[in-house]
Amino acid sequence: MQNSQARLIELDFFRGLVLLVIVVDHIGGSILSRITLHAYALCDAAEVFVFLGGFATATAYAALAERRTEAIARNRFLRRSLEIYRAFLVTAGLMLLVSAVLIAFSVDAPNLTSTDLDDLTASPFPALLDILLLRRQPYLASVLPMYVFFALCVPFALPLARRRPAWLLAGSVALWAGARYVNGYLPAVEDAHWDFNPFAWQLLFVCGVIARCQPVYQKISTHRFGWLVSVLAFGVVVAAAYYKLFIERAPLDASFKQNLSWLRAGNFLAIAWLIANMIQLGWAKKVALSLPWVGLIGRKGLLCFVAGAVISLVVDSLLYTATDGYLNIPLGLVADAVAVGALFAVAKAADPCVRLLSWRGRASGSVAQPPR
Repeated sequence: MQNSQARLIELDFFRGLVLLVIVVDHIGGSILSRITLHAYALCDAAEVFVFLGGFATATAYAALAERRTEAIARNRFLRRSLEIYRAFLVTAGLMLLVSAVLIAFSVDAPNLTSTDLDDLTASPFPALLDILLLRRQPYLASVLPMYVFFALCVPFALPLARRRPAWLLAGSVALWAGARYVNGYLPAVEDAHWDFNPFAWQLLFVCGVIARCQPVYQKISTHRFGWLVSVLAFGVVVAAAYYKLFIERAPLDASFKQNLSWLRAGNFLAIAWLIANMIQLGWAKKVALSLPWVGLIGRKGLLCFVAGAVISLVVDSLLYTATDGYLNIPLGLVADAVAVGALFAVAKAADPCVRLLSWRGRASGSVAQPPR
Protein backbone atom coordinates (compact mmCIF):
# COMPACT_ATOMS: atom_id res chain seq x y z
CA MET A 1 0.00 0.00 0.00
CA GLN A 2 1.08 3.54 -0.63
CA ASN A 3 1.93 6.01 2.08
CA SER A 4 -0.27 8.76 0.71
CA GLN A 5 -2.23 11.29 2.69
CA ALA A 6 -5.32 10.23 0.74
CA ARG A 7 -4.89 6.71 1.99
CA LEU A 8 -4.68 7.94 5.58
CA ILE A 9 -7.79 10.09 5.07
CA GLU A 10 -9.67 7.05 3.82
CA LEU A 11 -8.46 4.91 6.70
CA ASP A 12 -9.65 7.48 9.25
CA PHE A 13 -12.98 7.74 7.43
CA PHE A 14 -13.66 4.01 7.42
CA ARG A 15 -12.61 3.63 11.05
CA GLY A 16 -14.95 6.46 12.03
CA LEU A 17 -17.77 5.01 9.96
CA VAL A 18 -17.35 1.61 11.60
CA LEU A 19 -17.42 3.15 15.08
CA LEU A 20 -20.66 4.92 14.21
CA VAL A 21 -22.14 1.70 12.88
CA ILE A 22 -21.12 -0.18 16.02
CA VAL A 23 -22.92 2.40 18.14
CA VAL A 24 -26.22 2.23 16.26
CA ASP A 25 -26.03 -1.55 15.82
CA HIS A 26 -26.15 -1.91 19.61
CA ILE A 27 -29.35 0.15 19.84
CA GLY A 28 -32.19 -2.31 19.44
CA GLY A 29 -34.72 0.26 18.20
CA SER A 30 -32.31 2.04 15.88
CA ILE A 31 -33.61 2.79 12.39
CA LEU A 32 -30.15 3.23 10.89
CA SER A 33 -29.17 -0.25 12.05
CA ARG A 34 -31.80 -1.62 9.64
CA ILE A 35 -29.55 -0.66 6.72
CA THR A 36 -26.08 -1.31 8.15
CA LEU A 37 -23.84 -4.18 7.06
CA HIS A 38 -25.33 -6.92 9.24
CA ALA A 39 -28.73 -6.41 7.56
CA TYR A 40 -27.57 -7.70 4.18
CA ALA A 41 -24.40 -9.66 4.88
CA LEU A 42 -23.29 -12.67 6.91
CA CYS A 43 -20.75 -10.44 8.68
CA ASP A 44 -21.03 -7.10 10.44
CA ALA A 45 -18.99 -4.10 11.57
CA ALA A 46 -16.84 -6.27 13.87
CA GLU A 47 -14.98 -7.79 10.91
CA VAL A 48 -14.34 -4.35 9.43
CA PHE A 49 -13.17 -3.04 12.81
CA VAL A 50 -10.64 -5.84 13.31
CA PHE A 51 -9.30 -5.72 9.75
CA LEU A 52 -8.87 -1.94 9.88
CA GLY A 53 -7.24 -2.36 13.29
CA GLY A 54 -4.58 -4.55 11.69
CA PHE A 55 -4.12 -2.14 8.79
CA ALA A 56 -3.84 0.89 11.09
CA THR A 57 -1.46 -0.96 13.42
CA ALA A 58 0.87 -1.83 10.54
CA THR A 59 0.75 1.78 9.36
CA ALA A 60 1.67 3.14 12.79
CA TYR A 61 4.37 0.52 13.38
CA ALA A 62 6.03 1.14 10.00
CA ALA A 63 5.98 4.92 10.49
CA LEU A 64 7.50 4.68 13.97
CA ALA A 65 10.14 2.17 12.92
CA GLU A 66 11.14 4.39 9.99
CA ARG A 67 11.15 7.58 12.03
CA ARG A 68 12.86 6.09 15.08
CA THR A 69 13.98 2.46 15.40
CA GLU A 70 12.49 -1.03 15.23
CA ALA A 71 13.07 -1.51 18.97
CA ILE A 72 11.15 1.66 19.81
CA ALA A 73 8.27 0.51 17.60
CA ARG A 74 8.16 -2.86 19.38
CA ASN A 75 8.19 -1.23 22.81
CA ARG A 76 5.47 1.19 21.76
CA PHE A 77 3.07 -1.62 20.96
CA LEU A 78 3.87 -3.48 24.13
CA ARG A 79 2.84 -0.30 25.95
CA ARG A 80 -0.18 -0.11 23.66
CA SER A 81 -1.37 -3.45 25.01
CA LEU A 82 -1.38 -1.90 28.50
CA GLU A 83 -3.34 1.10 27.20
CA ILE A 84 -5.96 -1.20 25.69
CA TYR A 85 -6.10 -3.22 28.91
CA ARG A 86 -6.72 -0.01 30.87
CA ALA A 87 -9.41 0.92 28.35
CA PHE A 88 -11.04 -2.46 28.98
CA LEU A 89 -11.05 -1.83 32.74
CA VAL A 90 -12.52 1.65 32.22
CA THR A 91 -15.19 0.31 29.84
CA ALA A 92 -16.05 -2.56 32.19
CA GLY A 93 -16.36 -0.13 35.10
CA LEU A 94 -18.52 2.25 33.09
CA MET A 95 -20.80 -0.57 31.94
CA LEU A 96 -21.36 -1.64 35.54
CA LEU A 97 -21.79 1.94 36.78
CA VAL A 98 -24.19 2.99 34.03
CA SER A 99 -26.20 -0.22 34.45
CA ALA A 100 -26.46 0.38 38.22
CA VAL A 101 -27.62 3.97 37.71
CA LEU A 102 -30.21 3.04 35.09
CA ILE A 103 -31.55 0.18 37.20
CA ALA A 104 -31.73 2.52 40.19
CA PHE A 105 -33.95 4.83 38.11
CA SER A 106 -36.23 1.90 37.22
CA VAL A 107 -35.05 1.68 33.62
CA ASP A 108 -35.75 -1.85 32.42
CA ALA A 109 -34.03 -3.14 29.28
CA PRO A 110 -32.71 -6.53 28.14
CA ASN A 111 -29.06 -5.42 28.08
CA LEU A 112 -29.16 -4.20 31.67
CA THR A 113 -28.25 -7.61 33.03
CA SER A 114 -27.75 -7.54 36.77
CA THR A 115 -25.64 -10.71 36.98
CA ASP A 116 -22.30 -8.92 37.13
CA LEU A 117 -23.73 -6.32 39.48
CA ASP A 118 -25.17 -8.99 41.78
CA ASP A 119 -21.85 -10.84 41.87
CA LEU A 120 -20.01 -7.59 42.49
CA THR A 121 -22.32 -6.74 45.39
CA ALA A 122 -22.21 -10.22 46.89
CA SER A 123 -18.47 -10.83 46.49
CA PRO A 124 -16.76 -7.58 45.44
CA PHE A 125 -13.13 -8.71 45.63
CA PRO A 126 -13.53 -11.99 43.67
CA ALA A 127 -15.69 -10.21 41.07
CA LEU A 128 -13.17 -7.40 40.64
CA LEU A 129 -10.37 -9.96 40.38
CA ASP A 130 -12.31 -11.78 37.67
CA ILE A 131 -12.50 -8.54 35.68
CA LEU A 132 -8.79 -7.84 36.19
CA LEU A 133 -7.96 -11.35 34.95
CA LEU A 134 -10.35 -11.01 31.96
CA ARG A 135 -12.46 -13.86 33.34
CA ARG A 136 -15.47 -11.56 33.49
CA GLN A 137 -16.13 -9.21 30.56
CA PRO A 138 -19.14 -6.91 31.07
CA TYR A 139 -21.43 -6.03 28.18
CA LEU A 140 -19.76 -4.18 25.27
CA ALA A 141 -16.30 -4.40 26.88
CA SER A 142 -15.67 -7.88 25.50
CA VAL A 143 -14.01 -6.83 22.24
CA LEU A 144 -11.07 -5.15 23.99
CA PRO A 145 -9.43 -8.24 25.58
CA MET A 146 -8.69 -9.69 22.16
CA TYR A 147 -7.09 -6.38 21.17
CA VAL A 148 -4.75 -6.74 24.13
CA PHE A 149 -3.76 -10.07 22.62
CA PHE A 150 -3.28 -8.50 19.18
CA ALA A 151 -1.11 -5.65 20.50
CA LEU A 152 1.14 -8.12 22.31
CA CYS A 153 1.61 -10.05 19.06
CA VAL A 154 2.42 -6.99 16.92
CA PRO A 155 6.22 -7.02 17.55
CA PHE A 156 6.33 -10.60 16.26
CA ALA A 157 3.79 -10.33 13.44
CA LEU A 158 4.99 -7.12 11.75
CA PRO A 159 8.53 -8.29 10.86
CA LEU A 160 7.04 -11.49 9.41
CA ALA A 161 4.44 -9.51 7.45
CA ARG A 162 7.22 -7.53 5.79
CA ARG A 163 9.70 -10.35 5.17
CA ARG A 164 7.76 -13.65 5.25
CA PRO A 165 4.08 -12.81 4.66
CA ALA A 166 3.28 -16.33 3.42
CA TRP A 167 4.58 -17.82 6.67
CA LEU A 168 2.57 -15.37 8.74
CA LEU A 169 -0.62 -16.06 6.78
CA ALA A 170 -0.14 -19.83 6.96
CA GLY A 171 0.37 -19.70 10.71
CA SER A 172 -2.65 -17.41 11.11
CA VAL A 173 -4.90 -19.73 9.10
CA ALA A 174 -3.72 -22.74 11.11
CA LEU A 175 -4.42 -20.92 14.37
CA TRP A 176 -7.86 -19.88 13.11
CA ALA A 177 -8.67 -23.46 12.08
CA GLY A 178 -7.95 -24.75 15.57
CA ALA A 179 -9.40 -21.79 17.47
CA ARG A 180 -12.69 -23.44 18.39
CA TYR A 181 -10.84 -26.27 20.13
CA VAL A 182 -8.97 -23.93 22.48
CA ASN A 183 -11.87 -21.58 23.13
CA GLY A 184 -12.83 -23.50 26.25
CA TYR A 185 -9.39 -22.90 27.76
CA LEU A 186 -9.72 -19.11 27.70
CA PRO A 187 -10.12 -17.69 31.22
CA ALA A 188 -13.80 -17.23 32.06
CA VAL A 189 -16.10 -17.52 35.03
CA GLU A 190 -18.58 -20.39 35.19
CA ASP A 191 -21.32 -20.30 32.54
CA ALA A 192 -19.55 -17.50 30.65
CA HIS A 193 -17.31 -17.30 27.59
CA TRP A 194 -15.39 -14.81 25.48
CA ASP A 195 -17.68 -13.18 22.93
CA PHE A 196 -14.69 -12.90 20.58
CA ASN A 197 -12.24 -15.81 20.42
CA PRO A 198 -8.89 -14.03 19.81
CA PHE A 199 -7.35 -17.15 18.28
CA ALA A 200 -9.98 -17.00 15.54
CA TRP A 201 -10.32 -13.26 15.04
CA GLN A 202 -6.57 -12.78 14.69
CA LEU A 203 -7.02 -14.00 11.09
CA LEU A 204 -8.65 -10.74 10.00
CA PHE A 205 -6.20 -8.67 12.02
CA VAL A 206 -3.32 -10.44 10.26
CA CYS A 207 -5.02 -9.94 6.88
CA GLY A 208 -5.15 -6.21 7.63
CA VAL A 209 -1.47 -6.18 8.58
CA ILE A 210 -0.44 -8.03 5.41
CA ALA A 211 -2.64 -5.79 3.23
CA ARG A 212 -0.71 -2.79 4.59
CA CYS A 213 2.77 -4.31 4.39
CA GLN A 214 2.49 -6.07 1.01
CA PRO A 215 1.07 -4.85 -2.33
CA VAL A 216 -1.51 -7.65 -2.36
CA TYR A 217 -4.25 -5.66 -4.06
CA GLN A 218 -1.92 -4.14 -6.65
CA LYS A 219 -0.47 -7.52 -7.67
CA ILE A 220 -3.81 -9.24 -8.02
CA SER A 221 -5.74 -6.39 -9.61
CA THR A 222 -3.07 -5.74 -12.26
CA HIS A 223 -2.87 -9.41 -13.26
CA ARG A 224 -4.54 -10.18 -16.57
CA PHE A 225 -7.10 -12.33 -14.76
CA GLY A 226 -7.46 -9.93 -11.86
CA TRP A 227 -10.92 -8.91 -13.04
CA LEU A 228 -12.12 -12.43 -12.24
CA VAL A 229 -11.42 -11.78 -8.55
CA SER A 230 -13.73 -8.76 -8.66
CA VAL A 231 -16.42 -10.79 -10.40
CA LEU A 232 -16.08 -13.56 -7.80
CA ALA A 233 -16.18 -11.05 -4.93
CA PHE A 234 -19.30 -9.44 -6.38
CA GLY A 235 -20.94 -12.86 -6.71
CA VAL A 236 -20.15 -13.74 -3.10
CA VAL A 237 -21.58 -10.43 -1.85
CA VAL A 238 -24.77 -10.82 -3.90
CA ALA A 239 -25.24 -14.46 -2.84
CA ALA A 240 -24.74 -13.60 0.84
CA ALA A 241 -27.17 -10.67 0.58
CA TYR A 242 -29.81 -12.85 -1.10
CA TYR A 243 -29.42 -15.53 1.58
CA LYS A 244 -29.68 -12.98 4.40
CA LEU A 245 -32.60 -11.02 2.92
CA PHE A 246 -34.76 -13.80 1.50
CA ILE A 247 -33.75 -17.19 2.93
CA GLU A 248 -32.48 -16.91 6.50
CA ARG A 249 -33.50 -13.68 8.16
CA ALA A 250 -32.90 -14.89 11.71
CA PRO A 251 -29.49 -14.14 13.26
CA LEU A 252 -26.86 -16.83 12.76
CA ASP A 253 -25.77 -18.96 15.68
CA ALA A 254 -23.64 -16.96 18.14
CA SER A 255 -20.73 -19.38 17.73
CA PHE A 256 -20.41 -18.29 14.10
CA LYS A 257 -19.35 -14.87 15.32
CA GLN A 258 -17.51 -16.00 18.41
CA ASN A 259 -15.17 -18.25 16.43
CA LEU A 260 -15.28 -16.28 13.14
CA SER A 261 -16.83 -18.84 10.80
CA TRP A 262 -15.52 -19.11 7.27
CA LEU A 263 -18.86 -17.79 6.01
CA ARG A 264 -18.40 -14.52 7.88
CA ALA A 265 -14.71 -14.21 6.98
CA GLY A 266 -15.32 -15.00 3.30
CA ASN A 267 -18.20 -12.56 3.02
CA PHE A 268 -16.15 -9.80 4.62
CA LEU A 269 -13.09 -10.39 2.40
CA ALA A 270 -15.31 -10.17 -0.68
CA ILE A 271 -16.74 -6.87 0.54
CA ALA A 272 -13.23 -5.62 1.38
CA TRP A 273 -12.08 -6.38 -2.17
CA LEU A 274 -14.92 -4.37 -3.69
CA ILE A 275 -14.21 -1.48 -1.30
CA ALA A 276 -10.55 -1.63 -2.39
CA ASN A 277 -11.77 -1.14 -5.96
CA MET A 278 -13.72 1.94 -4.83
CA ILE A 279 -10.60 3.30 -3.15
CA GLN A 280 -8.56 2.69 -6.29
CA LEU A 281 -11.14 4.60 -8.36
CA GLY A 282 -11.01 7.52 -5.93
CA TRP A 283 -14.65 7.28 -4.86
CA ALA A 284 -13.87 6.62 -1.21
CA LYS A 285 -11.53 9.62 -1.06
CA LYS A 286 -14.25 11.95 -2.33
CA VAL A 287 -16.69 10.71 0.28
CA ALA A 288 -14.07 10.97 3.04
CA LEU A 289 -13.22 14.54 2.10
CA SER A 290 -16.89 15.51 2.07
CA LEU A 291 -17.45 14.07 5.58
CA PRO A 292 -14.40 15.12 7.62
CA TRP A 293 -16.29 14.74 10.92
CA VAL A 294 -16.43 10.97 10.36
CA GLY A 295 -12.65 10.90 9.96
CA LEU A 296 -12.32 12.84 13.22
CA ILE A 297 -14.11 10.02 15.03
CA GLY A 298 -11.80 7.52 13.35
CA ARG A 299 -8.68 9.36 14.57
CA LYS A 300 -9.95 9.08 18.16
CA GLY A 301 -10.56 5.35 17.82
CA LEU A 302 -10.00 3.98 21.33
CA LEU A 303 -11.64 6.94 23.07
CA CYS A 304 -14.66 6.82 20.77
CA PHE A 305 -15.02 3.07 21.22
CA VAL A 306 -15.20 3.45 25.01
CA ALA A 307 -17.56 6.44 24.71
CA GLY A 308 -19.63 4.61 22.10
CA ALA A 309 -20.16 1.69 24.45
CA VAL A 310 -21.61 4.02 27.08
CA ILE A 311 -23.70 5.91 24.53
CA SER A 312 -25.12 2.67 23.09
CA LEU A 313 -26.06 1.27 26.49
CA VAL A 314 -27.74 4.49 27.66
CA VAL A 315 -29.62 5.25 24.43
CA ASP A 316 -30.67 1.63 23.89
CA SER A 317 -31.98 1.29 27.45
CA LEU A 318 -33.90 4.58 27.42
CA LEU A 319 -35.36 3.89 23.97
CA TYR A 320 -36.46 0.38 25.00
CA THR A 321 -38.15 1.78 28.11
CA ALA A 322 -39.87 4.56 26.13
CA THR A 323 -41.22 2.21 23.45
CA ASP A 324 -41.79 -0.94 25.57
CA GLY A 325 -39.49 -2.74 23.16
CA TYR A 326 -41.59 -2.03 20.06
CA LEU A 327 -40.18 -0.43 16.92
CA ASN A 328 -40.98 3.28 16.83
CA ILE A 329 -39.63 5.03 13.76
CA PRO A 330 -39.71 8.67 15.03
CA LEU A 331 -38.16 7.79 18.39
CA GLY A 332 -35.73 5.43 16.71
CA LEU A 333 -34.51 8.22 14.43
CA VAL A 334 -34.19 10.54 17.42
CA ALA A 335 -32.13 7.88 19.21
CA ASP A 336 -29.88 7.53 16.16
CA ALA A 337 -29.37 11.29 15.97
CA VAL A 338 -28.58 11.51 19.69
CA ALA A 339 -26.10 8.61 19.52
CA VAL A 340 -24.30 9.90 16.42
CA GLY A 341 -24.24 13.46 17.74
CA ALA A 342 -22.93 12.35 21.14
CA LEU A 343 -20.10 10.34 19.60
CA PHE A 344 -19.09 13.25 17.38
CA ALA A 345 -19.20 15.58 20.40
CA VAL A 346 -16.80 13.28 22.25
CA ALA A 347 -14.37 13.23 19.33
CA LYS A 348 -14.65 17.01 18.88
CA ALA A 349 -14.06 17.73 22.56
CA ALA A 350 -11.10 15.36 22.96
CA ASP A 351 -8.30 17.66 21.77
CA PRO A 352 -9.55 20.83 23.56
CA CYS A 353 -9.85 18.85 26.81
CA VAL A 354 -6.31 17.51 26.43
CA ARG A 355 -4.98 21.01 25.73
CA LEU A 356 -6.86 22.41 28.73
CA LEU A 357 -5.48 19.72 31.05
CA SER A 358 -2.00 20.25 29.65
CA TRP A 359 -2.27 24.03 30.16
CA ARG A 360 -3.46 23.57 33.74
CA GLY A 361 -0.60 21.18 34.38
CA ARG A 362 1.95 23.67 33.10
CA ALA A 363 0.30 26.49 35.03
CA SER A 364 0.38 24.56 38.31
CA GLY A 365 4.03 23.68 37.73
CA SER A 366 5.06 27.24 37.01
CA VAL A 367 4.11 28.71 40.39
CA ALA A 368 6.76 31.21 41.41
CA GLN A 369 9.27 29.87 43.91
CA PRO A 370 9.81 31.94 47.07
CA PRO A 371 13.11 33.83 47.15
CA ARG A 372 15.89 32.19 49.10
